[in-house]
Amino acid sequence: MKIINFIRLAVLAFLLCDIAYAHVGSPGVIYEGEAGPYQIMVNVNPPEVIPGTATVQVYITNGQVDQVLIKPIYWYAGDEGSPRADEALPVVGGQPGQYEGLTWMMSSGAASVEVTVSGSLGEGTALVPVMAVSTAQKEMPPSLGWILAVLALFLVVLMVTIIGASVSDAVEEPGFDNKKLNHRKTKGMVVAGALLCLILYGGMTWWNNWADDYRRFMYKPYQATSQVVDTERGKKLVFSIDTSYLEYRKNYLPPSYLIPDHGKLMHMFLVREGSLDAFAHLHPVRTDSLTFEVDLPPLPNGRYFVFGDIVRGNGFHETIADTMQIMGSELPVSLAAAEESPWQSSDPDDTYIISNPVLPSQSQLQYGDIVVCGKPGISTPLPDGSTAVWEHEGETLQAERLYPMTFSILDPDGEPAELQPYMGMMGHAVVMKHDGSVYIHLHPVGNYSSASQDLIARRMEDDRRLIELPPSRQFMDSVDQVVASVRAMSEEERDQYLMKQMGHSFEEDEDGEHAGHSTVVFPYAFPEPGDYRIWIQMKRNGQVLNTAFDATVE
Repeated sequence: MKIINFIRLAVLAFLLCDIAYAHVGSPGVIYEGEAGPYQIMVNVNPPEVIPGTATVQVYITNGQVDQVLIKPIYWYAGDEGSPRADEALPVVGGQPGQYEGLTWMMSSGAASVEVTVSGSLGEGTALVPVMAVSTAQKEMPPSLGWILAVLALFLVVLMVTIIGASVSDAVEEPGFDNKKLNHRKTKGMVVAGALLCLILYGGMTWWNNWADDYRRFMYKPYQATSQVVDTERGKKLVFSIDTSYLEYRKNYLPPSYLIPDHGKLMHMFLVREGSLDAFAHLHPVRTDSLTFEVDLPPLPNGRYFVFGDIVRGNGFHETIADTMQIMGSELPVSLAAAEESPWQSSDPDDTYIISNPVLPSQSQLQYGDIVVCGKPGISTPLPDGSTAVWEHEGETLQAERLYPMTFSILDPDGEPAELQPYMGMMGHAVVMKHDGSVYIHLHPVGNYSSASQDLIARRMEDDRRLIELPPSRQFMDSVDQVVASVRAMSEEERDQYLMKQMGHSFEEDEDGEHAGHSTVVFPYAFPEPGDYRIWIQMKRNGQVLNTAFDATVE
């Protein structure tokens, strides 16, 4: 099937409005782009419980800003049916151009947050894809529960007493008293107590049913199992989505409806648990709708975090997490970027890195030449003789604050290096907290899908509520044909195709050089304090380069 037909199928699939996230413990949706004439970065932290308020941070790098407005736009209502916009205010003590605001998300399925900037350059808007779903269940503090229980008991007793008095003392003259009146009062209180108990029981039943439905439909990511098998080519990882877990999501878009991201159906990241000294960025091949396979590089033995990033048919990302054990590796541990590396992957974009562990006491293997992790403001050498620098001055990194993480690459002579596109982008980054509780895959435009942004914009122009989706097998076959055709392209053709999909250009200037392509910027807001490691992948002289940086967030 032609690529254009596939794109049409993707648009249809989006209308099912499934729910997904490309993170573990990092819920924010980050966008870098344009709002008319303004260059902006946006970080949207959706609420954990719906209805709830989303926190929106906006960083504007040019122009004099007068006002910043934010509002959610629901796919089923469109722009006209969306609520009134809320104003984002300048961040107290922040840098110029930093704004923050709250906006209510009243129902699940909000497809985007619209950011409108007004100022000296005029007015511009940007559409940030985001899905609002319930991801947590809040627990009531025991002390508050006891207080409410005592107040409820007091109100019940008070209501019973009032009703009892209203059918006895209240209908007679003051001072009148007889046994018949007392009997009427007792009877009224008993009836009132029974009715109140029935009302309370009905309310409790309704609440429990509502809570059960909430738990049942609360977002849960796919589960999977990872297995390492030996083949003639070496070790292979078999990654299988748990079929028993699919029962929970039987009303959602099935896993056969996936679309490629940067020409790949899955971006998989492996990180050695604890020491974080081994890292791999791989691209498994789909063997059926639930199973993916990929050749493993010569990673050292140990237990590994496994993160598989996929893009649903609606354009939203989802991370499937697992752990696995690698045992008995016979190949020597070496740098994938080194020319003498013994490992040759079936995918030219697969890469890995061996670095120093996060703690010196965790060193267990003699690696030889390894990549030494850098720190903010301190350069780190790369295998080809170039260096990478995280351009961040002495300022302490703060949690929940949006940063443009800027990395510059210098050639062996200390001059700005000329980078090539890597899967259609200037670079890829992975941010992970040392304990694995936070993981996210970043791009220079953020962690959202540009295809999602385009699909949402198209949906806003479409009055149809639902369009019939093509058969699962037909959709999957068409996607596999597109992925295979992209993989069969030459490196230059593939770069041009993927850059066009991302809306990028790579034009040369008058001197034949690629101006401004020695620096990569990844917008990100660390979700919580702690120690993090950040891996960067770039491409230079036809070689994928890996580097890593350590950071402490307060």
